[in-house]
Amino acid sequence: MASDGPVRVAVIGGGCASVTAAFELTRPEHRGKYQVTVYQQGWRLGGKGASGRGPAGRIEEHGLHVWLGFYENAFRLLRECYEELGRDPATHPMAGWRDAFFPDSHVGIAAPRPGRSDGGERDWQHWTAFFPPADGLPGDPLAGANPFTLKSYLVHVAALLRTLLVGLRTQRASPGDDREAAPAGEADAPSSGQVESFVSQVAAWFRFGALTAAAGLTEAAALVEVVVKALPLYPQNLALRWLESIAGIARAQLEGVLCADENTRVKWEIIDLVLAILVGAVRFRLLLEPRGLEAIDDYECRDWLRLNGASERSLDSPFIRSLYDLALAYEDGDAGRPGLAAGQALRGSLRMFFTYRGAMFWKMRAGMGDVVFAPFYEVLKRRGVRFAFFHRLENVALPPQESLAPGERPYVQALEFEVQARVEGGGEYRPLVDVKGLPCWPALPDYDQLVDGARLRQEGRQFESPAERRDVTGLRLEVGRDFDFVVLGVSVGVIPQVCREILSRDERWRTMVEKVKTVATQAFQLWLREDMRQLGWHAPAVTLSGFTKPFDTWSDMSHLVDAEDWGAAPPKAVAYFCGVLPDASVPAAHDAANSSAQDAQEALRREQVFGHAVRFLDTQVAGLWPRAAGPDGFRWELLADAAGEAEGVRDARALRSQYWAANVNPSDRYVLALPGSLRHRISPLDNSYDNLTICGDWTDCGFNEGCVEAAVISGRLAAHAIAHWPRLADIIGYDHP
Repeated sequence: MASDGPVRVAVIGGGCASVTAAFELTRPEHRGKYQVTVYQQGWRLGGKGASGRGPAGRIEEHGLHVWLGFYENAFRLLRECYEELGRDPATHPMAGWRDAFFPDSHVGIAAPRPGRSDGGERDWQHWTAFFPPADGLPGDPLAGANPFTLKSYLVHVAALLRTLLVGLRTQRASPGDDREAAPAGEADAPSSGQVESFVSQVAAWFRFGALTAAAGLTEAAALVEVVVKALPLYPQNLALRWLESIAGIARAQLEGVLCADENTRVKWEIIDLVLAILVGAVRFRLLLEPRGLEAIDDYECRDWLRLNGASERSLDSPFIRSLYDLALAYEDGDAGRPGLAAGQALRGSLRMFFTYRGAMFWKMRAGMGDVVFAPFYEVLKRRGVRFAFFHRLENVALPPQESLAPGERPYVQALEFEVQARVEGGGEYRPLVDVKGLPCWPALPDYDQLVDGARLRQEGRQFESPAERRDVTGLRLEVGRDFDFVVLGVSVGVIPQVCREILSRDERWRTMVEKVKTVATQAFQLWLREDMRQLGWHAPAVTLSGFTKPFDTWSDMSHLVDAEDWGAAPPKAVAYFCGVLPDASVPAAHDAANSSAQDAQEALRREQVFGHAVRFLDTQVAGLWPRAAGPDGFRWELLADAAGEAEGVRDARALRSQYWAANVNPSDRYVLALPGSLRHRISPLDNSYDNLTICGDWTDCGFNEGCVEAAVISGRLAAHAIAHWPRLADIIGYDHP
């Protein structure tokens, strides 16, 4: 349906996936073939990753954004973006990507102490782990064997099992117990007969007690590595019986002996889970299964691990709870309804632990808007991309079914927008502001650029809220005249509002929006007058999960103070907290008659988050920062106020000077990977509609989880659907059948 001349592509939305698609379609290699316009509600790019600069240039975000070391596609494109941007390192504070990101190698887990619940520091125990740097950097060219395969993951799992068992054996070793397990690389792959006899040999070892059993297990674990490397060559039943025997003997003989202290118990729980993964991979023939890990996505992760022998204690361990917390994996925001598809849970966890490069976590030295979306915006502008801010999509229109010729696929006939504001003089809106030499997105639009800007400022227009319906004007774009292709990059929560015609005709889309659920989230940020050591946290700066609800995840973001503009008396620490927010009834966003009710509901939800934060600080944060608590609760005078209005305030009113968010709007909610839901996702490569592709972390992109990497993979797939580039083989980790 393309016209003569450049192919006009309308990209809807400004999140990671949409920006990725625009970046791929406007590569110099395409020689200007694709003319891209990005249509964005409000004044900034970023989607759920958007950030803004508030008072004193402080960074205000939807929640916690930390990149992982396996985000190969995201880092590769970001590195290309910074290289093309070509900032001068002599004058720019973040000229290269290494200026903008730094490795964060400390990860924390929190767990309640048995029998305590008064919210004090003695209620909680914390483990912090240092994950050593891995070879290379994320985004480097991959060399050697592809690490993103199930076989590679399982070899790593087997090696971890051996390492943990050796550690437990060493921890409990006695004089005279000096046998060493043969390194896996030095052992020959045993024959089937040797494997069968080995089960009996291990059972004999256990007759001599737990210590000898531990020594035998380390030798068994060395052979596990060899056998896993040779899978699926061994007979299925034999390999399964062998692994189950080792797992059963280990659980029977070691669990009670090795769980006397907390640190050892945590290690044993991880061993228990690792054994369940290995047993399950063999039992479900995952290495022979064409769908790979997707074959077990209908199972809830805990149910699948339980089916393969994991104990209830391990399934409720701090490690498992932390993984669910990091994935915000609670249906309807209900902590009593955890839900995570088993295959994707394993894929995400195994990539996280075994394929990272440089560091497991990477933190940004400013907001994600500043570090990621501002550079992409600048590069895309140089390439000729047009940005239509203040354009909210209202409808994707299809032609009447009776007008389609026999065999003709349906297509997008028109795009209908509400224009929220217009720029004085009719030019393009200029969105960025300078904070200490860094181009950034402001927390509020620049009203001075807008027609009737003074009035819009006075009225407090909420351009990013679906409830904001004042003074909009309609705009209809027609295929063939205004666009040729559409990249639909809105969130799945918005699909029912903007794709009503598609949903009325297409059962697959109806099922997708029903099954692919989202969850509301809540977050708050604190700027503090004392540093973390003064507050009682003596471990390194950390990203920690598994803490108490409703804010189970915390990250020390004190490094951000340097990127803010506080003047002579900056805060000494910055802290981000986040978690899920239980759902409540919200009026339909597309119904203009309900806009007032929805606006009130949004305000109510925001006040709920404020109340949650007050109670959390007064009763729970001492479990992390014992010196932040006074006789009557949180020491409110700790909070630094950029405006000075909270100076001297010693009660919860001081929290009004900080930043908090209730992410309840359809475009802000986090996408879940619930069991049984992933097979209902639609791929960006789906060609049911002649000139439409979709992108976002809610699509079927091969890594179906709510994260930056999934969104970037999806955006690259959307570009491939239009331009047949990038090649699918060049999309790292895209192992979809």
